This record gives sequence, structure tokens and C-alpha cells, in this order.
Amino acid sequence: MLGKTVALQIKTPEGVTFEIPLASPVSRCLALAIDLVVISFLTGVVAYVVSLLAAAGMAIPAIADFGNAALMVASFVISMGYGMFMEWFWRGQTIGKRVLKLQVMDERGLNLSMKQIILRNIFRAVDTLPTNLYFIGGLSCLLTKRCQRLGDIAAGTVVVRKIKVEQPATDQIFTADENSFAEFPHLEARLRQEVTPNEARVALDMITRREEIEPQYRLGIFTQLADHFRTKCEFPENVSFGLSDEQYVRNVVETLYRRTSV
Repeated sequence: MLGKTVALQIKTPEGVTFEIPLASPVSRCLALAIDLVVISFLTGVVAYVVSLLAAAGMAIPAIADFGNAALMVASFVISMGYGMFMEWFWRGQTIGKRVLKLQVMDERGLNLSMKQIILRNIFRAVDTLPTNLYFIGGLSCLLTKRCQRLGDIAAGTVVVRKIKVEQPATDQIFTADENSFAEFPHLEARLRQEVTPNEARVALDMITRREEIEPQYRLGIFTQLADHFRTKCEFPENVSFGLSDEQYVRNVVETLYRRTSV
């Protein structure tokens, strides 16, 4: 595929490397087709409402002129605003991307910012050329190693595939008896709600691969992870006090992946 990479490699300052599979041009095209259908539907609804208003004000030419102008503005706002709103609301996903299990993310592995969302969607006006055929954007996806259209290059983003990960056998690593967080099921429920699947996988990966991390870096990694998860949900001091950062992360991972009976 023209020398393309099939996965985005993210290397932390501590030397730990993660790989996230990139979306293919075909999957991106299919997601785009779904989004175009949604945009066409929304535009059609607006056009229908405008036509009703125009019919009601046929005797007043100014109303008809206003309706035509309003339709043009609304079509532009929908075509540009749809992607911005959905990618902000669903953290890098539109309806098409959600159906195809794709997601926009920062190419450095950081959180997607609103500035990036706006920038990549503004550049869509160039990517769609000529005449909304997406020739420039499609050509850019084919020629770039990370399958990036011009909007992605300008915003520093990539589109990745979300893979369903099987429930790991965490009972082989630790048990609930070792987890002091289990005394507070309501806080554990809040933690599960706040932590994203990607964050959970990173934490589990650090626990399972701890021996592969150089000792001088291991402490810093678990400190950063523990501090991050503390912002998600705060457990009582009498439970978390005295826990090492690594044990804190272990408790978090056990909470997130524990098999609960229904």
C-alpha cells in the first residue's frame, strides 16, 4: 500500500512503545459515505422547513429571498459543524466512524483538542475538491504513510481502528482480596464510568509488562498513572494512604477488569 504503516507507534519518554492500528482508506471512505448520508438528511430537513416558510410567505418576496439565503447558510453550517460537533461529543467519532469502529486521535497519543477538531474540519473544504468528490483528500490518504488527508496533516491527527479487546485473565495477576478499593463499590462504579477503554488498556499493559521497563523509569510511570487515576475518582484517605503508586494502579486495574456477576 505505497509503503504505508499499518499501525501508529507511540513511544513514551520512558522508552515504552504502544501500537494502535490505523484506519485504511477503504474504511475511512465507508465511514465518510455514512456521514454524507446523515448530512444530506439533516440538510433535507432544513430545506423542507424553509420550503414551508417560503410557501407561507409567497406573497412577500423578501421572505422567499430570506429562505433561500437561510438554506445556503444552514447547509454550510451543517456540512462544517456536523463533524466538529460529533467529534467533540463522541471524542473523535462521527456516526460513520462509530459504525465502522474508527476514531480520530492526536498523532502523538495525546488527547484530541478542540483546536485540532476545528482545524481538521475546516480543511475539509480543501479535501473535498473538486466539487465535493474528495479527490484531494483521497489522494492524500493514499500517498501518506499514516493515511492522512490534508486536514489530518494540518491538525496533527490520525484516524485509528478501535479493536475490541477480550477480557484479560486478571485473576492470574491479582485478586479482589488484595484490592482495598473493593470496600467502596459506589466509588468503583464511578471509576469504571470515568476511565476510558484506552486508559484501562494502558494501565493493564504497564502492570503486565512492568519487568520490561527499566527500574529508573518504572517509578515515574506508575506515579504518573496513579496521579492521573486519582483525578478520575478519589477514594477515602484511610484506604489510599500508604499505598505505593504501583499498588494504587494495580487496584485501579483490578477494579476496571474484575468480572462482576449479574
